Amino acid sequence: MLLEICCRTGIIDPLTIIPPSEMIVSMVDHIGSGEFNESIVNTFSTILLAFVLAIGCGTLAGALVHRSSRLRDVADPLLASYYSVPTFIFYPLLVALLGLGKAPLVVLGVLSAAPAVMISTLSGLDGVSPALMKIARVHRLSPARTLWWIVLPAALPRLFTGFKLALSYALIGVIAGEFILSGSGLGYAISFAYQSFDNRAMYGLMLFVLLVAVIANGILYVWEERLARRRSSG
Repeated sequence: MLLEICCRTGIIDPLTIIPPSEMIVSMVDHIGSGEFNESIVNTFSTILLAFVLAIGCGTLAGALVHRSSRLRDVADPLLASYYSVPTFIFYPLLVALLGLGKAPLVVLGVLSAAPAVMISTLSGLDGVSPALMKIARVHRLSPARTLWWIVLPAALPRLFTGFKLALSYALIGVIAGEFILSGSGLGYAISFAYQSFDNRAMYGLMLFVLLVAVIANGILYVWEERLARRRSSG
């Protein structure tokens, strides 16, 4: 409300920020027109692919590192300092290696998101009580059943924290890559609107990306809550 008043009264220059109500109208107009349908499909399919690959690669890598103390000694300081370097600086190198298109954006999204999954996987596995593992051995559970009945339920809360972070990082990595060097996608459309001083289109598209990100994180949160309730009732 305060931002709307400041924009409407001229306290904030409209060349800097447009009123939130106009952002909503612009979002509805541009998305409803179908003008950006191809960009929407390209961007969110890339984000989804990067997110799924980051979960698979990050979880597997975290489990492997957890099983080896030597790998853990090497990986811990690397993971602790990983996000001090913006991963999208590797995009030109990825373009040179993989060419233009979706592939470098997917790799960039995975590089941004997978370490968060690795960290959450390590944290979740560290949190599994030795008593639970002893119970599994007493009941002679197979490794698969131990993983499904003991390890995953115990580690699930921290794993979901990593999944939610991975979604955010994958979105940031892909959008940033499109914004900087790509010739398609929502990131490119936002960048083009910015360079053309088309604030209405820029803020409308930014609001749409933000709205989709919030909804996606909300879905993960609801799923996490349902699994937690099922776990506690079981």
